[in-house]
Amino acid sequence: MVSIDYNEIKELLSERLNEKRYIHSLAVAKEAKRLAAKYGGDEDKAELAGLLHDITKNASREEHLNIFSSFDIILNDIEKRAEKLWHAISGAAYVKNILKLDDEEIIDAIRYHTTAKAGMSKLALILYIADFTSEDRDYEDVEVIRGLADESLEKAYIYALQFSIKDLVENGKAVHNDTVNAYNEATFGGLSGNI
Repeated sequence: MVSIDYNEIKELLSERLNEKRYIHSLAVAKEAKRLAAKYGGDEDKAELAGLLHDITKNASREEHLNIFSSFDIILNDIEKRAEKLWHAISGAAYVKNILKLDDEEIIDAIRYHTTAKAGMSKLALILYIADFTSEDRDYEDVEVIRGLADESLEKAYIYALQFSIKDLVENGKAVHNDTVNAYNEATFGGLSGNI
């Protein structure tokens, strides 16, 4: 991986994100680095993925659509109606094509940090869990997921997927196919090859 100037990244984030999202990105980077150290992941990649994961979170609808159009991204029916998912898709494209970060593992982790997917890398699992457990989070069950994250990546991941699916269903929202596939793999197929 190329040498990264973290100060430049933080400056870019401070320009692109509101204060709450900027603080969240720093917290996710810190938690991702901690989890990577605990579970034998690449700490530098985890920190960078954490910093960049929400880079387009505060982008306008027009900017998202422009990124999709510019980089030939076609949303599926669920994604078209779930703008909350757009930042992961546009963020991965932004990091790859605009920031020119040549690391497919980081790009993939950013792309699937909201929905997850079957076949997640250790880095993607770490980012997914860090986004749930960063110190700025205060939703119901956050302490449960934090406890599980200190016990096992797999247990935390399964619980986080269950939490997400339950929340979506209770709120009458569609569950992305990637999330369903991730849950089925984690629950019935195991993750031994990923972690």
